[in-house]
Amino acid sequence: MNKEEILKNDASFIWHPLTQHKTAKQPLAISHAKGNYLYDFDGKKYFDGISSWYTCSYGHAHPVLTRAIKNQVDQLHHVVFAGMTHEPAAILGNKLTAILPDNQQKLFFSENGSTSVEIGLKMAFQYHFNKGEKRNTVVAMENSFHGDTFGAMSASGLSVYNGPFEEFFIHVVRIPVPTKENLQEVLQLVDAIVEQHQIASFIYEPLVQGAAAMQLNDAESLCQVINKFQQYGVIAIADEVMTGFGKTGTYFASDQIGAKPDIMCLSKALTGGIMPMAITSCTQNMYDAFYDDELSKGLFHGHTYSGNPLGCAVASAAIDLLTSDEIQNNIKCIIQSNLEFKARIESHHSVAAVRIKGVILAIDLAIEMERYGNKRNEMFQWFWQRGLFLRPLGKTVYIVPPFTSSPEEMNFVYELLIEFLEGVI
Repeated sequence: MNKEEILKNDASFIWHPLTQHKTAKQPLAISHAKGNYLYDFDGKKYFDGISSWYTCSYGHAHPVLTRAIKNQVDQLHHVVFAGMTHEPAAILGNKLTAILPDNQQKLFFSENGSTSVEIGLKMAFQYHFNKGEKRNTVVAMENSFHGDTFGAMSASGLSVYNGPFEEFFIHVVRIPVPTKENLQEVLQLVDAIVEQHQIASFIYEPLVQGAAAMQLNDAESLCQVINKFQQYGVIAIADEVMTGFGKTGTYFASDQIGAKPDIMCLSKALTGGIMPMAITSCTQNMYDAFYDDELSKGLFHGHTYSGNPLGCAVASAAIDLLTSDEIQNNIKCIIQSNLEFKARIESHHSVAAVRIKGVILAIDLAIEMERYGNKRNEMFQWFWQRGLFLRPLGKTVYIVPPFTSSPEEMNFVYELLIEFLEGVI
């Protein structure tokens, strides 16, 4: 198809995510992608400044990843994972548990971030049920985002996503994001919540709340809150769908927090953006609560594509890339360049605040605007027209560049950001 045919069919048949089609502009038709760039049908290239929603951490069509999937597809491309297993899953299990926090021992497969969270919540509810306790409440932080399925959406605190569905939600109690300033109040609130409710789990985004415009958490304060909940037997669920696999400067954001989660939710960069895949990991203690002669105590949750061999093969290759000296050195270089850029712009008249965690850099603009509105759409188009793919979150412009980004590519991004800041106000 040519571009016109694609756009015609798109307008006729396609319902895009996070889109109000009556007011949305025509989507950009992408022909192909290579390295850190997307290419349209006119031959124009766009630097992928957010790694395609934080998935393509090694750029597009990375030869290591494409080779892994090509090698696997002729061997075994899919098989039912209930009652069967295969080599790619066994290899991935070994590689992934080697880089996860030491207490993570078991892996449950699904297809996306929302389902990984859904499974984590179900694990926590049934963990207590299997032990003869009825715990029906989840605690989550304000302004959190955990996904679009009902359990994950229930735990999310951004009303723009939730409005029509809230009466159907599981029971969730919210606490403020803990900071050095409010920590004692939050800890007292935890005591009160545990006394008033039957708390099954505490779910949190470690270090970075992505959909909340890349807000950063204080690791020590969050650690104390996690410890407090775990002292009450509450299951701690770390949602690392966005933060996982190197973006915060360590393999996982939880590596920078003293208290370790009982459950971790993983997706996005797990396969380097090549295949949809997610994993919910847990401790041996969690797993043991389901290990019983009684059939009903098993976790009766399954996805058709659980443990897909192609996804497992490419995820193993992605872990090899992540742990390589080359990628780890590149991550360090990007972090250093982000820090230097922050020093350049933090006193700019158009900048209200700048935040950095690992390769993530977020700039709050010194203007008032709606999260989703005309101004945001104008910003989106401004960057597109200049060859940079970004998706601002309201007045927050952020980057999550591929780990394969060169110094020259990062300078291209920085100079465009400065040009944009000069014209904001």
